[in-house]
Amino acid sequence: MTRVFPEEGRRRVAIETVRPRVDGGRFPIRRSVGESVCVEARAFTDGHDRIRCVLRHRREDGVQWHETPMVPGRNDWWRAEFTVPDLGRYVYTVTAWVDHFLSWRHDLERRTEPEDIHVALLMGAELVARTAERAMGADAEVLAETAATLANGTDPDARMALATGTTLGELMERHADRSLATVSSPELGVTVERERARFGAWYEVFPRSCGATDDSHGTFRDCENWLPYIAGMGFDVLYLPPIHPIGRIRRKGPNNTLAAGPDDPGSPWAIGAPEGGHLSVHPALGTLEDFRRLVASARDHGLEIALDIAFQCAPDHPYVQEHPAWFRHRPDGSVQYAENPPKKYQDIYPFDFETADWQGLWLELEGIFRFWIEQGVRIFRVDNPHTKSFAFWEWAIASIQRDFPETLFLAEAFARPAVLHGLAKRGFSQSYNYFPWRNTKHELTAYFTELTRGEGREYLRPSLWPNTPDILPEYLQFGGRPAFMIRATLAATLGASYGIYGPAFELVETRAREPGSEEYLDSEKYQIRQWDLQRPDSLRDYLTRLNRIRRQNPALQHDWNLCFHAIDNEEMLCFSKTAEEEGDVVFVVVNLDPVHTQSGYVEVPLEEWGLDPAQPYQVHDLLGNSRHLWHGPRNFVKLDPRAGAAHIFRLRRRLRTEQDFDYYL
Repeated sequence: MTRVFPEEGRRRVAIETVRPRVDGGRFPIRRSVGESVCVEARAFTDGHDRIRCVLRHRREDGVQWHETPMVPGRNDWWRAEFTVPDLGRYVYTVTAWVDHFLSWRHDLERRTEPEDIHVALLMGAELVARTAERAMGADAEVLAETAATLANGTDPDARMALATGTTLGELMERHADRSLATVSSPELGVTVERERARFGAWYEVFPRSCGATDDSHGTFRDCENWLPYIAGMGFDVLYLPPIHPIGRIRRKGPNNTLAAGPDDPGSPWAIGAPEGGHLSVHPALGTLEDFRRLVASARDHGLEIALDIAFQCAPDHPYVQEHPAWFRHRPDGSVQYAENPPKKYQDIYPFDFETADWQGLWLELEGIFRFWIEQGVRIFRVDNPHTKSFAFWEWAIASIQRDFPETLFLAEAFARPAVLHGLAKRGFSQSYNYFPWRNTKHELTAYFTELTRGEGREYLRPSLWPNTPDILPEYLQFGGRPAFMIRATLAATLGASYGIYGPAFELVETRAREPGSEEYLDSEKYQIRQWDLQRPDSLRDYLTRLNRIRRQNPALQHDWNLCFHAIDNEEMLCFSKTAEEEGDVVFVVVNLDPVHTQSGYVEVPLEEWGLDPAQPYQVHDLLGNSRHLWHGPRNFVKLDPRAGAAHIFRLRRRLRTEQDFDYYL
């Protein structure tokens, strides 16, 4: 019988449960530039020998590994971290080996009999001598001399001091014998994106509604006139729905009616007409040159343009005639339009990702991204990605980010949890999520604990939207102006990335198409709207304050530092975010009831935040610009939603006396 042996049976260290890893290493984790990757692994060996572990990382397209010693913890867990300084893809792994020198020295330090010590020093001399043979230059000379002294020295105390000294330990570690090291497998990946993937405020607007008069179709030039307004509120990203020609066949009318009038503009998501498809702009909006000018002008205002990419076609899209195999056909030969029963989208044809010409389809769709990248776009919001092939997204996003690593993708992933997470694993930088429907204290606490503490946080970055053109939640329909302020505050502080569909949001648009519907009445998806941006009841100033607070407080620019705190009222939510390097704590209290005044005692973790329980401390309400002197861990808060439904407190850790409080005032 033939015996089959492992490749190298003398490797004695076992490495288990390296984390973070996603699906056993199938997918990369995600970070933004400058963030760290904290890696843990369980590593152990048989017997009582000592081991060493190192964390190794390199750029995926590089050859040079960088090493960080791992620190042992309880129960054979080891830990280390590395920083990702640049865009792109990195890989990391854990290497561990039995360190015979460490094992020898550990035993040596426990010996007491002179003869035992003498024999042990002779054995150590052999270890050091073998290491000297591997070393080079000055290190080799020092090690050889040390080995000779350990073997032949006459002063026992000097030999012992030399054996246990720091210098010898450093040399032996530098030239450790790793010939029988165990390397964790597979190599694990981390995709590194720019800061905007983690932190930013988005504003969605329909360019065709930016016209100066009630009966005019807005243009890119009109949209430019809105840039000071949007930038003035502190937003970072201006997101545009599709800007392409709109199909005429089966065009939808106002409020999604099936019969459109001759002047009805149709839905921007019904892409394609004789004028062109996904690589063209709607003639009424302007020219491609006008769009490039908008991109540049937005950049001058500190804004980035995010473009909606919707992979679907109107019946008169050129693709339908040029590539009929890319679409699914009915038995009568007609193309199958999009459906999500009971919803029907008669003006849209979905692509068939099971087409025999799938490679041609993939190349064409990926080329759409590349075309708009050439026009200056680096952020894409992807419409309904869960209705397209997962394999396509993984391939396309990796291909684009390999050539343009600064490109970001937001998934409109209002789908089942497995689908939502599956898209994030396959490359999407950010994801829409279930925030619009999480309203109660329990719902918000449970959901955001999952987002910020669960395993999914390694790859899924939530983007929080209180409303979208498709979603007017019931909470906003009936809560009035306070409800909009509450949801904006939650979105802007619970998450580092958030967005609003405006001006419907700041102008408090509450009209649903019908009872029980989340569709807007007179939705901009089907008709041009005119907005009075100067209305006195606008939430413009409130949004400006929120965005200014976010920019001025690094604690609000991250997700993982979210921590919920007790407050003895189920209608009130209390949470904090801490920026360790700056030492700031942002402490948020929100009244979730848009109608009634609510009050309660909040629990402040004084010791955790380094505050002296015996001394007063100042909290500065950044929304109202008021300062309060608090005492002890329990303090009373009362919020009237008509006057202000939230406090965003910043804590000053240095305050120690009443005089300090007077000074700050």
